[in-house]
Amino acid sequence: MKSTDAVIEIRGLHKSYGATDAVNGLDLMVRPGRCYGFFGRNGAGKTTTIKCLLNLLKPNQGTVRVFGRDPSKQEVEVKSRLAYVPDQVAFYPWMTVNETLRYLESFRRKWNRDIENDLLERFDLDASKLTTALSKGQRTQLALISAVCPEPELLVLDEPTSGLDPIVRREFIETVIGAYQEADPERRTILVSTHLIREFEGLIDEFTIINNGREVVSMEADTARRQFQRVRARFVHAPPDLAFASPRSMRREGREVEMVLHEAAPELLERLRGYPLESFDVESLSLEEIFVSSLR
Repeated sequence: MKSTDAVIEIRGLHKSYGATDAVNGLDLMVRPGRCYGFFGRNGAGKTTTIKCLLNLLKPNQGTVRVFGRDPSKQEVEVKSRLAYVPDQVAFYPWMTVNETLRYLESFRRKWNRDIENDLLERFDLDASKLTTALSKGQRTQLALISAVCPEPELLVLDEPTSGLDPIVRREFIETVIGAYQEADPERRTILVSTHLIREFEGLIDEFTIINNGREVVSMEADTARRQFQRVRARFVHAPPDLAFASPRSMRREGREVEMVLHEAAPELLERLRGYPLESFDVESLSLEEIFVSSLR
């Protein structure tokens, strides 16, 4: 894919706070129509990267392009095509839920009232309630409604469901985000930064894991599931020396061995099967397990 076709393109991004490097030489490319996961520990540089992407912070070095445009020079054009839900949301305290939505609608060329009404009902939000009377989870729900209703080309979500209870969270991820993208799958793109990787598992097409502001892994989700595998073996006798396997992690208990392999070649698995075994099992890792394995 040509870089000019990318919805998001970040090259060599550096952002520091004094002597601390929050982001250090990061590259990131998100193609249209993808749900892209952006994973990392707290403090890894995810939110800083997103704020540079949205021109809320100025990078020290590197280039940022959204829809092929520089958000620091063409900010209105870029932001009119996207919606952003930050990890901490706030609204004008003197406005009701309905007044907040009408205020936000006034900045948009398009606003789907049917989606708004459906989500208000789904989330059981009282439109006449002052925003100051909303719980943290309800404020998050209001932010998510205001992000989805304009039907933007790009949704940028930074820990978007952290304030929601598990039932509402799952419904939002599976129903709302899924429906948003399915309505125009070739055009609508999502960048989601989250630590709730397991709950987004079925939506993620590609992902990047960062640590200390640097890329650790960038892969297609399906490719990652094929390449990261857990092997469980119970040997007839004491386990042999398995140094040749070069596992990312290994656990031994008696005659049982469990290890995580990256790009386990068929020859390697066949070699393991060549030992006298009572049982042998190979399974793909989930994205959350890949995340944990990559940062060990």
